[in-house]
Amino acid sequence: MRQSFLTVIVLAILGFSCASAIKETDEEQFISNLLSKMTLEEKIGQLHQITSQWEMTGPAPATGSAQYYLEHLKTGKVGSMLNVTGAAATLKAQKLVVENSRLGIPLIFGYDVIHGYQTMFPVPLGEAASWNPELLKLSASIAAKESAAAGLHWTFAPMMDVGRDPRWGRVMEGAGEDPYLATVLSVARVEGFQGDDLNNDLTIAACAKHFAGYAFVEAGRDYNITTINDKTLHNVVLPPFKAAAEAGALTFMNAFNTIQGLPATANTYIQRDLLKDKWDFDGFIVSDWNSIGEMVAHGAAEDLKRAAELAINAGSDMDMEGNAYIAHLKQLVEDGKVDEKLIDDAVKRVLRAKYRLGLFEDPYRYSDSTREKSIINAPENHEAARKVARESMVLLKNEGSLLPIKSDIKSIAVIGPLADDKDTPLGNWRAKAIKGSAVSLLEGVKAAVGDQIDISYAKGCDLTTSAGTFFTELEFINNDKSGFAKAIATAKKADLVLLAIGENCHQSGEGRSQTDISLKGVQMELFNEIIKVNPNVAVILMNGRPMIINEIAEKAPAILETWFGGSQTGHAIADVVFGKYNPSGKLPMTFPRSVGQIPIYYNNMNTGRPGPNEDVFWSHYTDEKNSPLYPFGYGLSYTTFSYGDLKVDKVSEQEVSVEVTVTNTGSLAGEEVAQLYIRDKVATLVRPLKELKGFQKVMLETGASQKISFTLTEKDLGYYNNQGKWVVEAGEFDIMVGGSSETTLKETISLSFEKGI
Repeated sequence: MRQSFLTVIVLAILGFSCASAIKETDEEQFISNLLSKMTLEEKIGQLHQITSQWEMTGPAPATGSAQYYLEHLKTGKVGSMLNVTGAAATLKAQKLVVENSRLGIPLIFGYDVIHGYQTMFPVPLGEAASWNPELLKLSASIAAKESAAAGLHWTFAPMMDVGRDPRWGRVMEGAGEDPYLATVLSVARVEGFQGDDLNNDLTIAACAKHFAGYAFVEAGRDYNITTINDKTLHNVVLPPFKAAAEAGALTFMNAFNTIQGLPATANTYIQRDLLKDKWDFDGFIVSDWNSIGEMVAHGAAEDLKRAAELAINAGSDMDMEGNAYIAHLKQLVEDGKVDEKLIDDAVKRVLRAKYRLGLFEDPYRYSDSTREKSIINAPENHEAARKVARESMVLLKNEGSLLPIKSDIKSIAVIGPLADDKDTPLGNWRAKAIKGSAVSLLEGVKAAVGDQIDISYAKGCDLTTSAGTFFTELEFINNDKSGFAKAIATAKKADLVLLAIGENCHQSGEGRSQTDISLKGVQMELFNEIIKVNPNVAVILMNGRPMIINEIAEKAPAILETWFGGSQTGHAIADVVFGKYNPSGKLPMTFPRSVGQIPIYYNNMNTGRPGPNEDVFWSHYTDEKNSPLYPFGYGLSYTTFSYGDLKVDKVSEQEVSVEVTVTNTGSLAGEEVAQLYIRDKVATLVRPLKELKGFQKVMLETGASQKISFTLTEKDLGYYNNQGKWVVEAGEFDIMVGGSSETTLKETISLSFEKGI
């Protein structure tokens, strides 16, 4: 029945002989033929994205702005919609366009599926702590299946902004501070979302964002300006995006920020010259929400018409919720300020995406209510969420081997504002997660022990007042200590305390920049009162960014970083604290000692006065150490590992082999992430003290050793100069391997490259 309907649509509207012709016709020929039938207004419509203005499964509006958008949909003046979710809603919206517009070109439905659709996985920064690209690929593939089952074609993820400033709330969406790690993990996410075949209706299109430099906003303040030199742009900011383009990411999203005074949305160099020309990207670029219109506020355009002109000429193909293109592109073409060939190129890119998603073959293929019910929240999805969550956790401290919890422990107090919180673990940017659906820590602990251990609970304090909302601000922080007495009494009677503290899930995320990234409210006071009466405290941190926790790091015997762990948080934490899973996570981002150290990151450059010196005249603080509280790549295990037998051999003047032996020297089996770093000791442009260039995660039984091999080539040993040219220079390179960025196992090798390649 569906095939017959498609045949009619193709015959009557596109003029093709039969639906199967779409499969047989060359992609570009199909797109060119369709483009030739389109009016200028219909072309511009394909570049216009709107959000849902009414409940799609309800009656269509008769008046108001929603009626205006309804007419746009019916006349082919909309190419994409966002925030339309569910098989029924997407089916109705798609029929509205396909069955009413002249050419019946289907919509592409997009949504912010950041770390799961309804089954929530850890926030992306947490997932990055797993240092396991296959795990990220798994979580993205499940998010894609659930999203596709809900009628979606496209996610606005992954975010691959390399972030060095934890004050910026959106670090929770990325992979941390290192370009190499961000590259590997972002590619894994792209592959997870898109699968091997975008025409498979259990995959969705990925969107590499934010292009580019968004994480470098000054002072960590969201939407702020950025100051990025060319060296940082090419060596730190752009590598994950280049890799995403090479991995076949179907779409890119530009950024809100300026780059050297020019809004990214109007930046011809990164959008046309680099992405579309040099990197040969054939997908399309979508603006971020009204980033075209925001060029007026930036002062880069006097009005929306000028902003539209700048954006389309620079290579921004689709206008998300700016209404700039639909309002002004036709006039701009008629006035000779925009060449229609640029419109044609942008439209072809959008049509190409729809073609690859199979929407011309069957525009309704994703909107299947039966499949939706069977896939979303399936048990196997939650099993995967539990696996990803526990592998994302980082053991920061474990003095006296307090964890895993020993068999002689007979009573546990689960305390803290986040101890029985079923909503915060879902994190921010939670797509269609059901509020309060996460497994809480208390639930996970009770399920793990049954009747074997006495479990008591006390909240102690709240993070926010009842006035707190999705847009929680600082005035909603709760300073009420009336729950302290019960918490203290509960802690006194227990053999061990699990203290769950951290952030409200809406303290991290877009628009949640903070000048103070320490624990809010009275949490520190609660911690100090609890540890006075019971020294056996394991702190369970729940947060979306690195935090300043110096006092906790000093006093608490054990600290487990769990991030916002998603739907299965409580069970995953229980797996770790009771020893069912040996923690293996490593930090993807540095934990500072003080806000005054920010930005702080491991791959910094040396200064002319690195120190330490006996006098005061060297690069340091007089009131704080230079070093972080916890460095990039750091993470403990319930067992211990040693590194030895480092061998660095020159295969050729362009290739180096590296071998190291990792041994499990402890009493439990465990996983270790072996990390390879380099330093180009002398270069035309000063290079970082350390740069991550490889990592491998290995499982070792007690006493077992494994030889790990890496290969370094020109791709790893060179860098981009200030002109964006890749150069490899002769000289000495330090090769370092270990379990964190503070490894000291090192060999030096001399290589003779030609200067530049």
